[in-house]
Order: sequence, then C-alpha cells, then structure tokens
Amino acid sequence: MSTSDANVNDSVTGHIISTTIGRKNGKPKQTRTYLAERIVGTGSFGIVFLAKCVETGELVAIKKVLQDRKGKSRELRLMRMMDHPNVISLKDRFFSTTSEDELFLNLVMEYVPESMHRVSKFYSNTNRSMPLIFVKLYMHQIFRGLAYIHTVPGVCHRDLKPQNILVDPLTHQVKICDFGSAKVLVKGEANLSHICSLFYRAPELIFGATEYTTSIDIWSAGCVLAELLLGKPLFPGDNAVDQLVEIIKVLGTPSQEEVCSSNSNNNDFKFPQIFHQSMPPEAIDLTSRLLQYSPTHRCTA
Repeated sequence: MSTSDANVNDSVTGHIISTTIGRKNGKPKQTRTYLAERIVGTGSFGIVFLAKCVETGELVAIKKVLQDRKGKSRELRLMRMMDHPNVISLKDRFFSTTSEDELFLNLVMEYVPESMHRVSKFYSNTNRSMPLIFVKLYMHQIFRGLAYIHTVPGVCHRDLKPQNILVDPLTHQVKICDFGSAKVLVKGEANLSHICSLFYRAPELIFGATEYTTSIDIWSAGCVLAELLLGKPLFPGDNAVDQLVEIIKVLGTPSQEEVCSSNSNNNDFKFPQIFHQSMPPEAIDLTSRLLQYSPTHRCTA
C-alpha cells in the first residue's frame, strides 16, 4: 500500500491523524483517521502511542520516528517482509511533519497491551515465580518467531529483550516487536558491535566482533529464559566491562579460543547453582545450551 503525508498536530495525546491509503488492484483510495489516546513507549528512536482507528474502531500502536529525508527506513522495509503470528504485524504507514518541518515516519501496528517485561515484573513484585507452563508457552512462541525471522526474511533482530516481546494477557500469544535495530546480515560485511541492550548482549558483541550471526539473538533469548525463571536479569551489568564480569561469574572465564570465536568447547560448567533446586532439569539444560560463549555452539531457533 502507499500513503500520503498525514495531517497532524505537533502534540501527540488527543490529536487526530488523517491519512490516505492507496489500495492495489484498482481499488479506490481510502481515508484512515486515527485518534491518538496516550503514549505507551518512549526511547531514543521516538515514541509509540496508542490510537484508535475512527473508521473501524480498532486499537493500534503507532511508532513515530524521525526520518532522514534523503534515506529510506530499514525498519519499514523489514517489517513489510514479515508475516508470522509471533511477529508484530504492520498495518499501515504514513509520514507527518512538524511546525519545524521535521519529517516523521509513522508505523501503524497491531496493538498488544502487555510486554514480557511487565508480565515478569508482576510476578517478581508479588514474590512469585512465573508458572513453568507460562515460561514454556512464551519461550516456544519466542523461538517460533525467531526461527521465522532468521530463516524466511533472513533477519537478525539485534535487540531481543523482554521489553521487545509483547504478550496478550487474554490469549497469552507472544509477538516479537521493535525492528529498529534489525538487519539482514550479509557474510563478510561488517556490522556494528555496539548493538543490543546491555543485559542481553552476546559476548562476541562485548568483545567487539563486527562479523556475527543470528546466534546473538539466541544468546538474548537465553537471557530472557533465565530472567523468566529467576524473576530478575541474569547478567545485570552496569557497562560493557561489568557485563562481561557478570557473565564470567556465571559461565566461568572463557578460553582464548572462545574469545577468538573458535570452535573450542567448554563443557565443565554446570548451571544448577544459579537456579533453585526444584528447577526442572530440562529448563536448566535449555538455558545452558542457549548461553554458550561460542556462537557456533548455541542452539538455533
């Protein structure tokens, strides 16, 4: 679909956005009007706000990001490739301007009311562990979503964390969101190593690797799994050096070969000391297979 520039005010909450949607196959253009209700997320990227489509009554999430007039949005291009029940879907997009003539890209997505971060916090704040049936259900869907984006579009998310995993509290359906850092990785092509939120950043990124694979998402998924089981982040570092210290506390010191991303293997480490004794062995085993220093030794989605 194609969209024209939208008519918007500079403020967010309460403003009305009207945009024209061009339809394919000779169908007439339609006007879509969105009423912004409240901000549901902020970051260096911009803001995400909840809105209602006036024509359909549907609630949507609109991500508003500053757009370079000379460039194209990689996030938009990648999201248009996605179509999976465990990946957030793009419904529409349009551009808007401010009184300062700044150009913004607005991504209209399905609205999912909760994040994995908030769900996990709910249990930890009430001194309860998340039921294992929910951990299994959520992780199964996370891996389904990762398997799809890694193999079908060939995308690496590069910022998987509980805040970027949405949960429907009624159906418990999980959706991976926020593809602002995502990229199709090309073998031999250098990438940023300062990527991914610190608690979920794979060791090779901390070591400064610029050639890496989708296994960095697998490491992040392992951190998410451990967090759901423990009720708190497994590696809560304050900076890159401290993050590596936190990892070494749990995994032990990596060998020189592991630091150099070779195929050497350390099988001496055992995970049980970080988990409660009643933790199922299969949960501990999966966590240990996800959190491997060597990217080649991690499971795939």
